[in-house]
Amino acid sequence: MKFDVGLPPFGIQGADVFAKTAEEAGISGLFSVESSHEPFLPLVLAAEHTKRLELGTGVAIAFVRSPMVLAYTAWDLANFSNGRFILGLGTQVKGHNERRFSVPWDRPGPRLRELILALRAIWGCWQNGDPLDFRGEFYTFTLMTPFFNPGPIQHPNIPLYVAGVNPYICKLAGELCGGFHIHPLHTVSFLKELVLPEVQEGAKKAGRSIDEITLASSAFVAIGDTKEEVRSQLEFAKMQISFYASTKAYRRVLSHHGWEDVGDRLTRLAAEGNWDAMPAQLPGALVEMMVEQGALEEVAYKVRSKYEGVLNRISFYTPSLPTQEPERWKSAAAILQS
Repeated sequence: MKFDVGLPPFGIQGADVFAKTAEEAGISGLFSVESSHEPFLPLVLAAEHTKRLELGTGVAIAFVRSPMVLAYTAWDLANFSNGRFILGLGTQVKGHNERRFSVPWDRPGPRLRELILALRAIWGCWQNGDPLDFRGEFYTFTLMTPFFNPGPIQHPNIPLYVAGVNPYICKLAGELCGGFHIHPLHTVSFLKELVLPEVQEGAKKAGRSIDEITLASSAFVAIGDTKEEVRSQLEFAKMQISFYASTKAYRRVLSHHGWEDVGDRLTRLAAEGNWDAMPAQLPGALVEMMVEQGALEEVAYKVRSKYEGVLNRISFYTPSLPTQEPERWKSAAAILQS
């Protein structure tokens, strides 16, 4: 199992130092998320100041960019990083696509599937000289003159991960992708009984094994050397869990455990803007299943035991940064990756 970290949402500034420190701590990968900053630009700095660290988006929003724009960006990052770049894509939800980005929301699963196929057609054109003749329901690409063709690169097989919760995306990951970013709102039971069988079903459709798909996710943790530190991080974790669980697109996880009523209450509170009241709605059993608590090294052992044989890559969903205590994070990385 590889241990990854998420790039904090501070934009480009500091990405170089953070990435270098993560690499020195023995961490496997650094993933940036599309939240309050653009996700690709910090990875350029991270690539320049590291040699081994894998770098990826976890995730970039798929439909807000043309597949051609995504293809150019990923191609350049793969080339500049000497093959260390992982393109992670997610659909986001309808409200953010339409109201935050002002782009259409239409059958997101099939659209994402077609986007992946379009990327592969474009990359094949650049690497192998294949004619660009992609014609789909959502995208059409039929023009690539030599002036606009970046040409072949040394590492053209760019790993492509998708993110999701629901059955269509789980199966899509198994069928077409190199990896699957599993949403942090999960339980091990949910993964074993629903997600993994669906990924396996998609893989079987394509004549693949589930072992060919890298399964990655973040674990909610509450890390601290004192009870107060753990309590503070636990409150942060509960706030994030309640926020995610209020979104109907993620309701499947709650339904698996019979907590649909919890999701209904959280959705109402979110609609009212009553964010502070939401964490108290979470059942204690849910928090216990989702959040590992304790000192850093203790949590590392717990997370390894929890996900061993289930996931291939893991990161901590936590405000703690490896730049704060690099030696201890090096120890945690060794525990998780031993």
